[in-house]
Amino acid sequence: MEIDWSKERIVVTGGAGFLGGFVLEELRRRGAANIVVPRTRDYDLVEIDAVRRLYRDARPTLVIHLAARVGGIGANRDNPGKFFYDNLMMGVQLIEEGRRAGLRKLVATGTICAYPKFTPVPFKEDDLWNGYPEETNAPYGLAKKMLLVQSQAYRQQYGFNSIVLFPVNLYGPNDNFDLRTSHVIPALIRKFVEARERGEKQVTVWGTGSPSREFLHARDAAEAIVLAAEKYDKSDPVNVGAGFEIRIRDLAQLIARLTRYQGELIWDASKPDGQPRRMLDTSRARAEFGWKAGIGFEEGLKETIEWFERHRQEAL
Repeated sequence: MEIDWSKERIVVTGGAGFLGGFVLEELRRRGAANIVVPRTRDYDLVEIDAVRRLYRDARPTLVIHLAARVGGIGANRDNPGKFFYDNLMMGVQLIEEGRRAGLRKLVATGTICAYPKFTPVPFKEDDLWNGYPEETNAPYGLAKKMLLVQSQAYRQQYGFNSIVLFPVNLYGPNDNFDLRTSHVIPALIRKFVEARERGEKQVTVWGTGSPSREFLHARDAAEAIVLAAEKYDKSDPVNVGAGFEIRIRDLAQLIARLTRYQGELIWDASKPDGQPRRMLDTSRARAEFGWKAGIGFEEGLKETIEWFERHRQEAL
């Protein structure tokens, strides 16, 4: 599928969100001008009538589906039904109504949470179906994985051009810093900055610190998504990651150093650790559409911390 971004009518669901802002920047950098960002107050994508109305109103040629009901371990544990239903219905209905509307292409984002709990590291796309996901976020992960099933089935039966990417945990400026729903990096940044300012001698961190995670700057993820939209036309899943892992204990110490917090870290082992290890094999993304992450981890953390300290009021 040839793409001239200046001529495409693009809908970016979730375009007003954290990752969405970077995707919009990347699209505009490549010449896209006709972009629609549906807001929940106007188009609740969980509702089929709203999805149909969005297609009628925007008449897109290409949809990038980023909208999701997301959160950290605590939010997933408290809302398993909502996370499953909302994420499943948004994706399934956007693909079905896109097919019916004659959409040229749909790009959907899955999640690393879709992988089995004990996937061998690095995670390869062929391992996606070799077990059940980690229990605390399985409903969310499985809802997202169903989009891959639908994408493959619709390509086989209808010739519908959709792709599904599987990004790792994202971070960067304008992330969610609400401690009730945030992921680990923004949560640690906020905790350490506030503890430093209050002169607190201890900060409590969830879990044992032993699991490992991989993190990708949202600007890198946005580049991967737009490149895949431009160059990739298969329904085989594609990992999007930075190709490294770091233990949560080491991550916390790194963020404490970068935020200039010098107190003690207390690990609350009564809180869940989540999946033991996470790191993706990203060779398929390089082979299929020539993408590789470019932002160094410490560089990206410094940018994120500086953004939070400058934009504290709007971030909270």
